[in-house]
Amino acid sequence: MNRMIKRMAIVLGACLLMCSEALMAQEATWIWYPGDFDIWLSNKMQNRRTERGTFFPPFWKMDNHYVCVDFHKDFSLAQPEQVDIYTEGNYNVKIDGKMQEGAPSQILVPAGKHRINVKVFNQATVPALFVKGQTIVSDGTWLVTFEDKEWIDETGKASDQAATVWLTAGSKNFNDPSIKPSSFKLQTTPQYAASVDKKGQTLLVDFGRETFGYVKLNGLRGNGKVNIYYGESKAEALSTDHCETLDRLQISNAAAKDTVLPSSKAFRFVNIQYNGSLALDSVSMLYEYAPVAQRGTFRCSDTLLNRIYEVSDYTFHLNTREFFIDGIKRDRWVWSGDGYQSFLMNYYSFFNSSTVTSTLMALRGKDPVTSHINTIMDYTFYWFMGIYDYYLYTGDQNFITQVYPRMQSMMDYCLQRRNKDGLMEGLAGDWIFIDWADRLSKKGEVSFEQLLLCRSLETMSMCADLMHDTKAAQYRQMAADLKAKIFSYYWNGNKQAFVHSRINGQPTDNVTRYTNMFAIFFNYLSDIQKQGVKQNVLLNDKVQKITTPYMRFYELEAMCALGEQQYVLNEIKSYWGGMLQNGATTFWEEYNPDKKGDEHYAMYGRPFGKSLCHAWGASPIYLFGKYYLGVQPTSPAYKTYTIQPVTGGLKWIEGTVPTPNGVVNVYCSAKQIKVKADEGTGTLKFKSKKKPSCKNGTIASTGNGVYEMTVEKGVEYVVNYE
Repeated sequence: MNRMIKRMAIVLGACLLMCSEALMAQEATWIWYPGDFDIWLSNKMQNRRTERGTFFPPFWKMDNHYVCVDFHKDFSLAQPEQVDIYTEGNYNVKIDGKMQEGAPSQILVPAGKHRINVKVFNQATVPALFVKGQTIVSDGTWLVTFEDKEWIDETGKASDQAATVWLTAGSKNFNDPSIKPSSFKLQTTPQYAASVDKKGQTLLVDFGRETFGYVKLNGLRGNGKVNIYYGESKAEALSTDHCETLDRLQISNAAAKDTVLPSSKAFRFVNIQYNGSLALDSVSMLYEYAPVAQRGTFRCSDTLLNRIYEVSDYTFHLNTREFFIDGIKRDRWVWSGDGYQSFLMNYYSFFNSSTVTSTLMALRGKDPVTSHINTIMDYTFYWFMGIYDYYLYTGDQNFITQVYPRMQSMMDYCLQRRNKDGLMEGLAGDWIFIDWADRLSKKGEVSFEQLLLCRSLETMSMCADLMHDTKAAQYRQMAADLKAKIFSYYWNGNKQAFVHSRINGQPTDNVTRYTNMFAIFFNYLSDIQKQGVKQNVLLNDKVQKITTPYMRFYELEAMCALGEQQYVLNEIKSYWGGMLQNGATTFWEEYNPDKKGDEHYAMYGRPFGKSLCHAWGASPIYLFGKYYLGVQPTSPAYKTYTIQPVTGGLKWIEGTVPTPNGVVNVYCSAKQIKVKADEGTGTLKFKSKKKPSCKNGTIASTGNGVYEMTVEKGVEYVVNYE
């Protein structure tokens, strides 16, 4: 019965989408089964990892695309239309169910109402379709199926005679029929060395800061071997026995030739050693990047914070590639925990929806579900939470329609793995990660996992409502019941905090930061409980400290949510500023101020195992946009939003926060606020000791020195206050 309801919800979602789309022709684009290109591309990308020249694939299950996909759409034509057809794969074409002879590259569709079906088979790459006529074009309104032979009729009963259930097609704005999706590559541009230290047949090349791309050996000639040792640090590049990445070439060039290395890598320094009769004119590189536009900005009166923002932005851009990845040197894999933070940073920088949805689809893969995402329990829950935020920031209901069946099967997997008390507990094959931290127990029923499951169930209820699925109420009730259990089992009134875990049905005495700080910005706590957590956990040095930017992200978010922006600025200047003082040009996977010199580069038992350019190190982007400029959506796609600027003791702050169709501009000093927005209806909130003024806005007092004003799109408001 649940399966039937799920399928009916998919059909309804697809129908709603079709009704909402105007029948006028869109720009033609390549289309495929939703998620398949992302899965195929992620397999290709993630299997490029090497360690010292050895192939190093991901250690989780990798799914594949559907090899045979049927595309269709109905059209109503006032006159006959000539239509061109391009595919990746073998195909056939039907008009109104009648097979067209051969594999026609062009068809004539008569006037009137007609259905066009194109079935494409491709085992090597994703079956893809490009259709272009005057009004008939391939776009996201086409419906697709992989022929799973699950049927329903209009009564909701199983039927062998009813039509196939279809989803809307996936696409990625590949709008040139002559360039097939499988040929997709990131863009490159030349970059040149900042300095070169040459000693005989050895060159130590410094590109000035961390970068990513293909090393280019210019004017390489002669016979011999070339060994190339890459380093995010100078020490790593010089350590020929322990650097993480390298290349070895055998060269026989009678004439000078420019040689581009076959694979892109991360580095700042490159140690090039060659022998024999080889000679080399110079070394440069092709910088490889995703062409995302920078839409969010932040500046303030503190030059160190401005530098931290700039380095955060560069760090994040380097890790924004085909997908949001963890780090550019070591893994270059799509991890859900890393991805979730990247999604949030993206909403305050690029606002690139395509990279978010591609990452979510690549992470999820296909049914059946046989393990947690990346094998990590908490990473499964971050995946659900990422969908919740994506809809809030973008309002993209079409994506919810595409991903909802995979959400259901993923949640079913989680719920089936609960223990007798209805709690998540690690089973065989599960990795409970939480954070890289010594002495962090993963035994028993960890409160942090229950909290993330609760938020994931809330995501399911929201998406079920959007899909008109009757299970929405059930998901809401499960979330409410679990929240009650979390407080009953883990909240310790004496400690004014959640304890870390239960073992054999008994709560432990151990208090960690993770559950407590998430409960603050999930808004699960009363004001009194929040203050208790702040004093007894977040400001308590006896509670185990966090040393990774990964969890500092959430710790500082919790403090911002409590109104402690000045405290957070000091922490950012100390922690991220500390990395800059240690020579960082991008932000790291982990930073421990107690370490010295080359100790900073070690991790995982390897002297250079640490990533020095890690996406989760760029979290100031998110904190500055959401909690200092203070812009947050309160309904999907910024139809409504709040602006609550907080200077945190700075003389002034200013910047832009991107929205789906524009930006929100904010300036704030101790006496003046300026705001202007391109869409939606905003609510400006601020505190003032005296009655504020604004010429073209109506300011209302809400008590205790707090004021509000409505912000309409296209109007610039200047508020004077004290």
